[in-house]
Amino acid sequence: MAAKTNKSFDPVKTLHEIEDKFEMVQILNEEGEIVNESMDPKMSDEELVELMTRMVYTRILDQRSISLNRQGRLGFYAPTAGQEASQIASHFALEKEDFILPGYRDVPQMIWHGLPLSMAFLWSRGHYMGGAIPEGVNVFPPQIIIGAQYIQAAGVALGFQKRKQKSVAMTYTGDGGTSQGDFYEGINFAGAYRAPAIFIIQNNQFAISTPSSVQSAGKTFAQKGIAAGIPSILVDGMDPLAVYAATKDARERAVNGDGPTLIETFCYRYGPHTMAGDDPTRYRTSETDSEWEKRDPLIRFRKYLEAKGIWSEEQEAKVIEDATEDIKVAIKEADAAPKQKVSDFINIMYKGELPYNLKEQLDIYTEKESK
Repeated sequence: MAAKTNKSFDPVKTLHEIEDKFEMVQILNEEGEIVNESMDPKMSDEELVELMTRMVYTRILDQRSISLNRQGRLGFYAPTAGQEASQIASHFALEKEDFILPGYRDVPQMIWHGLPLSMAFLWSRGHYMGGAIPEGVNVFPPQIIIGAQYIQAAGVALGFQKRKQKSVAMTYTGDGGTSQGDFYEGINFAGAYRAPAIFIIQNNQFAISTPSSVQSAGKTFAQKGIAAGIPSILVDGMDPLAVYAATKDARERAVNGDGPTLIETFCYRYGPHTMAGDDPTRYRTSETDSEWEKRDPLIRFRKYLEAKGIWSEEQEAKVIEDATEDIKVAIKEADAAPKQKVSDFINIMYKGELPYNLKEQLDIYTEKESK
């Protein structure tokens, strides 16, 4: 006898009801006006100015890094313009003791967490010194394997939990990263153990050339957290206040033992996926670019701060001047780093007695390098 179907349950309706709950949170609109007073994080004037300073500095760093890449003075580089609110405002909610597990586009957060700018340039060049993170700078080197940082973040967060340390592990991936198995394993592990982690999906609309509409049949990427039992939120990733408020709330709940949070920041990257030959004009229109540029996080935040009387053209010009000078100094420091040798890689990789075959190779290379 065939089992009776429960006609009262409609899985399609249930899916739509869940998806409809993920309305995008916005606090600051494109005109720089507060439109959601209840979620306004009420940052002090000093905090607002500092956040704007970091965002402007990061935009200049992006522009100069693209130029340095084109000059052959940097290696791998993934542009960040357009994602300053998503990246810098989320980082602004962290404490120094927290750990960042970045993707390859997340170098700005590493710098604001204490990584010397010259080391970021060396990492771009593939120099081993770029991965020698200084003591007390709580960041991992940028992860090249898509999504792998999510599993690592769950592990770091669990370590904080076991030590009863009031810190969080925060990691980032893009919309494409959510299709990786590591993404699901990471959020499921953290959810099951209520680890103090913050998982951020920077939905910048394209995974290289694949649009987010093809990446998933889901209406949002935030809803993926439901399967792991994780509180999830979709925020306007071009709105610094919304990103900061969501991340700050996630951190407070994490350190209080309430487990991880998944945050989707709905944003846009103005440039190519990376400087390694990607041509965004092949899959994006100029009309789309123009529409997103109207939502620029720097423009709306600037309007907001100017209306409060705490930001001016002179202040912004000074930030640009300082950033430009810092970059000049840092690239010279990177240029002065010692040239890499094969023997360096062998010595760095192993501590103590080398395997006999590598000992032979080390002797050969050391002799060659001494000539």
